[in-house]
Amino acid sequence: MESKINVRILRNAKVAMVPFTDYFQGFEKVDAVRRIFGDKTDEVLKNLKIEFSGRRGYMGVSNIDGHLIVSAEYLNNGDIVDIYLDVIHELTHVKQFMDGKDLFDRRYNYVTNPTEVEAYRNAVEEARRLGLSDERICNYLQTEWISDEDLLILAKALNVKCKPT
Repeated sequence: MESKINVRILRNAKVAMVPFTDYFQGFEKVDAVRRIFGDKTDEVLKNLKIEFSGRRGYMGVSNIDGHLIVSAEYLNNGDIVDIYLDVIHELTHVKQFMDGKDLFDRRYNYVTNPTEVEAYRNAVEEARRLGLSDERICNYLQTEWISDEDLLILAKALNVKCKPT
């Protein structure tokens, strides 16, 4: 079949990556981040890479090598507090990846997956430190891929009083 394809496709594509600290500066001083990585905080953030995506979305962690994947549109236009909290959330996933945890364990629903609950817990603790109300935190937790019922399950696990909007 391949012999009938009369084109050449170069299959050595490289994902362009940039250092985390080129776009996210000062996170090595954030107590929440230092709690995640401990004494290795400076080293991890210095070596962490970001892949910017042209797709709509938010942030995530590669399950191949643990780098951050960030929607350029979200970084450019998203709410700055949400972006900050998402970085805390995703850095938790980076640490989990480093520890060999399965970030996408299909045995769990998204809102009951222990890796997600831990990541959201770190973000919520930081949101509380910032003085965000439960209503604002609930708004942060509410995403288009979880139902109102799942939002309430997640909020309960995180001790956030929440009413879906």
